[in-house]
Amino acid sequence: MEIYFLMPMKGHSERVHDKNMKLFAGKPLYHSVLNEILKVKFEKKIFINTDSERIAEDVRSCFPEVIVIKRPENLQGDEVSMNRIIGYDISRSNGKHFFQTHSTNPLLKQSTMEAAIDHYFNHLDAYDSSFAVTRVQTRLYRATGEPVNHNPDELIRTQDLPVLYEENSNFYIFSKSSFYNADQRRIGLKPYMFETPPLESIDIDDLSDFNLALQLKQIIS
Repeated sequence: MEIYFLMPMKGHSERVHDKNMKLFAGKPLYHSVLNEILKVKFEKKIFINTDSERIAEDVRSCFPEVIVIKRPENLQGDEVSMNRIIGYDISRSNGKHFFQTHSTNPLLKQSTMEAAIDHYFNHLDAYDSSFAVTRVQTRLYRATGEPVNHNPDELIRTQDLPVLYEENSNFYIFSKSSFYNADQRRIGLKPYMFETPPLESIDIDDLSDFNLALQLKQIIS
């Protein structure tokens, strides 16, 4: 089975300047997850959609096997939905199955991606898509102070609390048909939540995330 990898990257970043090109363990941040994608043992093509010529030039220089898609002006900006960008990429390919990830998941491993893809292909009769989640089993509260998943009068052990899952943005796996059936959304109508290891699940939003990921990278490498 062939799978098309999509990794969109923009040049501008609000909270971490030049995030995608910021050096992470000596190389631009996006190199970390892209090198893991290149090792994935499935027939594949890799696409990077970007509005940055600097990023595009680095991709062409370091990863000539990767296809660069220039992001059109009408899809540029911080407020543009990722689903619109995915829709544009899908329209420019003849792929059937897609794996979308981000450069901001630098600890995501080849083995985890392969396990998720394998599960996706082996369960297409039950699920039309898959997305990465982190298990949450702790006491949660709403902003009003109202408990979400527990009764404060019954302090049961956290490991006995109902399990919740956080969408961690590590990856989304879907088909072209599930994308359009779900009104052009990467999470389909019958999705599977694929739990990823906590250390791999970090998603870099701000500088503290970046520094934490860098420290973890040095520890687990």
